Amino acid sequence: MPTEFGRQLQEKQKIQIFYGLTNRQLQGLFAESSKEKIMAQLEQRLDRVVFLLGFAGSPRIGRQLVSHGHILVNGRKVTVSSYHVKIGDVISVRPESRKGKVFDGVRERLADVSVPGWLKITSLDELKGECIAESTSSDFQFPFDINLVGQFYSR
Repeated sequence: MPTEFGRQLQEKQKIQIFYGLTNRQLQGLFAESSKEKIMAQLEQRLDRVVFLLGFAGSPRIGRQLVSHGHILVNGRKVTVSSYHVKIGDVISVRPESRKGKVFDGVRERLADVSVPGWLKITSLDELKGECIAESTSSDFQFPFDINLVGQFYSR
């Protein structure tokens, strides 16, 4: 049975793996925000939004699609996975990229994807979605305890 510190460390590591964050990035998030703001910032990262819209099969693949330049935000290529998606932002797959192997079968998969209420798929053919609202704490379903991570960083 791990100690209290051990449990906090495990939860911190889960978040780091889940979002692909470094310790410094995570520490920066917890230094300045409330729990709800932190969760919203994590969920509204571009790599996470690409996954939630169903354009990627996993968060890791979403991160790779962004970093390789396959994703457009409001018509402009964005290669920063941590880009914060705002209300009104239109997220799409570059037309040149849609023909690639990585997007084979994505349209069929989109039929089974349950998109959160704060996002909307606007075009299946163009692989395009939009952020229509702020994410709320009721949208979050995480495999970690954010409170333990907050306690870890409050030491």
